[in-house]
Amino acid sequence: MKRTVAIIGGGVAGIAAAVRAAEAGWSPILIETRTKLGGRATSFVDARSGLELDNCQHVVMGCCTNIIELYDTLAVLDEIEWMRTLWFARGGGPRDALSIGALPAPMHYAWSFARMKLYSWSEKAAIARGFLAILRGGAVARVRWRGRSFAEFLQSTQQPARVIELFWDPVVLSACNVSSAKCEAAHALKVFDEGMLAHRFAGVVGVARIPLARLYDAAQKIIEAAGGELRLRTSAKAFAFDGTRITGVVCDDGVVAAQAFIAAVPPDRLAKLCSATMCQADKRLHTLEQFEFSPILGVHLAMKRRVMTTANLALPGRATHWLFAHEVTAECGFAQRIEAVVSAADDWMDLSEAEIEARVLADMQWAIPGVTTDDIVWSRRVLEKHATFVSAPGVDLIRPRTRVAAGDIKGGVENLYLAGEWTDTDWPSTMEGAARSGFAAAASVTGARGISADLPTAALVRFARLFS
Repeated sequence: MKRTVAIIGGGVAGIAAAVRAAEAGWSPILIETRTKLGGRATSFVDARSGLELDNCQHVVMGCCTNIIELYDTLAVLDEIEWMRTLWFARGGGPRDALSIGALPAPMHYAWSFARMKLYSWSEKAAIARGFLAILRGGAVARVRWRGRSFAEFLQSTQQPARVIELFWDPVVLSACNVSSAKCEAAHALKVFDEGMLAHRFAGVVGVARIPLARLYDAAQKIIEAAGGELRLRTSAKAFAFDGTRITGVVCDDGVVAAQAFIAAVPPDRLAKLCSATMCQADKRLHTLEQFEFSPILGVHLAMKRRVMTTANLALPGRATHWLFAHEVTAECGFAQRIEAVVSAADDWMDLSEAEIEARVLADMQWAIPGVTTDDIVWSRRVLEKHATFVSAPGVDLIRPRTRVAAGDIKGGVENLYLAGEWTDTDWPSTMEGAARSGFAAAASVTGARGISADLPTAALVRFARLFS
């Protein structure tokens, strides 16, 4: 008899769980309320332009081995464009390039970093001092600093205010969606350590060449080939709980029965699926209402002419954090599409589309002189209010395990498995964390392989840590 696992939530975590369960010989039933897969990392057809636009510009990095494996499983890895150079605006037109050089990790960015004019030599020395502390500390430092803010760590390495504003904060905001002052130190340290220092490919940024929703097209075939089912437009209402185990998922069109259940939805959504009795029975569910969320704003701009000559551009110290340029076809009726990204966009929440366009344009004019309102054919804002959980100091204490802990004398709901970047992945709120959680949940259900291996740590990095 085929073993069945019901997975609630068709975001990255749910997709990862489904394809991994299918690989292990189980039949996954993937339940998703929306008409398409992807969750917060998806795309939509814009009613005004008719174009398929992403919710926001999502990126992967070379260190994100699990989301990369998921894309490989879905046969879309070739649709990821890898950017080996990141560009930093200095205002007034000039920009600096941060790219991988010939030196081995952790020195692979050293040559291009030394040539950057955005920072003075004393500021570069301060940044190097911070990186040396991160390099030598490694995972041990993350444990030691856990529960404190990354700003406290930066203070311990005497980072000047301008360096924090123009170097550390832009990276932390992009990766963790909060500023250094509000970010769990262990999360930010992981970003710089494993995302920049540990391996030459770790910090290479990848973006999808196709709309995000198209990345997941192959998931349905994989699920159905394993005897499973993709149920879009199906809303899960509650878990049917008998006091010990889950017996089914109550949906708007009936009850879905299975041997195991993976909840791959955000914590506030999961709380609505669980009865008070079920929450009391499993301590993993006790913290669901303690999570806070941080928004991300994406702004799509159709331009009459090509105003960006690089694929990406960081805007250090500005309210708009990144610009990404996208190629368009002649049929679109404009020359270039630019996607602006504002992380931790709390201050933008109540602005009108016209006000948002004006703010973004002002930042573009600072970085790219000559851009005017007349260059914009149209703009679209996409605000994801609950884009990520807030990576506040101490947040890891409320992130639950995937499964009931072995030997837990208080028990729990043994056939309930949790997935989602908000669970205890040891990563910030990212697509990589989501993919890891989905793979881990599927492995807990099936007993098959789980999380993919990280990139190997470079020999010089390992050597440097011998003296920490």
